[in-house]
Amino acid sequence: MSPKLIFHSHGSTTTTLLFVVSIFLVSWLLTLKRRRSNTRQLPPGPTKLPIIGNLHQLGKSPHISLQKLSMDHGPLMHLQLGCSPTLVISSADAARDVFKSNDIAFSGRPALYALKKITYNLVDIAFAPYGEHWRQIRKMCMLELLSVKRVNSFWHEREVVVTRVMDSIATRCHSPDPIDLSAAMLTLTIDLTCRTAFGENTDTAMSAQLDRNFNELDAFYESVIEEHVHGGRPESGDRDLVDVLIRLQKDPIDGMLMSSPRHIKAILTDVFIAGSDTSSAALVWTMTELMKNPASMKKAQDEVRKAVQKNKHRVDETDLQHLHYLKLVIKESLRLHPPAPLQVPRETIEDCNIRGYDIPAKTRVFVNARAIGRDPKYWKDPNDFRPERFDDDDVRMIDFRGQDFQLLPFGLGRRGCPGINFAYVTIELTLANLLHRFDWTLPEGMTAEDVDMEDRFGMTMHKKIPLCLVAVDVLGK
Repeated sequence: MSPKLIFHSHGSTTTTLLFVVSIFLVSWLLTLKRRRSNTRQLPPGPTKLPIIGNLHQLGKSPHISLQKLSMDHGPLMHLQLGCSPTLVISSADAARDVFKSNDIAFSGRPALYALKKITYNLVDIAFAPYGEHWRQIRKMCMLELLSVKRVNSFWHEREVVVTRVMDSIATRCHSPDPIDLSAAMLTLTIDLTCRTAFGENTDTAMSAQLDRNFNELDAFYESVIEEHVHGGRPESGDRDLVDVLIRLQKDPIDGMLMSSPRHIKAILTDVFIAGSDTSSAALVWTMTELMKNPASMKKAQDEVRKAVQKNKHRVDETDLQHLHYLKLVIKESLRLHPPAPLQVPRETIEDCNIRGYDIPAKTRVFVNARAIGRDPKYWKDPNDFRPERFDDDDVRMIDFRGQDFQLLPFGLGRRGCPGINFAYVTIELTLANLLHRFDWTLPEGMTAEDVDMEDRFGMTMHKKIPLCLVAVDVLGK
């Protein structure tokens, strides 16, 4: 036999042997995995299909589908979504049991490809993996970017943008066409976020399209940072969030956390997307509920117009402290329509045990804030819009900042939304001005029962059909 044939014969035998050994090892590993899974006491859940697991049961509105499944399988429910073991938390009691003593274990984030892309490899706040970098960057941002003091410092930007949008709505009051309030609110929140984050000269029309393309977004950030560094801006004073971030980058201590422009860009992405998307959704849902509940609309409008001096054409932030019922309206709207119904997904970073159930590390976790906000154990007539409920003694003290597990529109624990102060004052000021300046009616031929309440599912839950209303400028301006 020639050396060439001997080589091929030996090569073929080696390949076959390696193949057989590989099959054996894979079978052995799968058997071990199955045995290990069988020894774990996982939470209950629906039957899985091969390969896809429970993906087919999510439907077009996963937050609603998961709420219905939890009614059969419990508030701690185990699913298999493709290759991802998943835990769904659907009640206030379950959320309390999880996060009171296991918040750290549930503080991870899944490292998804798309998130890596838009967050410059997860160096932001919202999606960074739990660890020392995240702890320090969040602490820095809470002190420098998102504190009550910093948010209050942007009162002028808020009032300028809100007044501009109110004036824009007023110019369309005489048109026979209804006003697309969904589009108007998105424009407002994008414009406000851009002015606060990037400065006064940001072009809103361009900014509204930035999140559609990562390269455009990156180029925009580059130009904004360049202008702030070399644009002849004042040496002292922070005029916007980019100024703050550049100052922190130069700091000998904080600069270690933000060693390159991508760190600034990642934080700006969080601010831009979270600051505009969630606030606009909350405003639209609140106005939608008020249109379906005329008595609540009238009560809120009467309060605002009584609290604001007659010679004033707008509500400013000093007036907000007098608007008690308006605060109840916002609270009730957030209960029924949390901006992120399943919140930002989490991932367990270690094995833990909840209520006697084993939760392995690397389990994806969804907190169904919509289901929790409509839990009949804590909310009477949970699907009804009734702001007055928050004046009742049993729910008066329930807040939405993550300390009361019955109401979690902005998340909870270490990974709760850090921008809650910024979002809330935007919602409150905008809504107060909408009610103060305009009377709102539905388009001709529509009644309150005709208002569609279907949502368009996403990380942020928007109204599927835009809210279009007829406005009358009662100030005659």
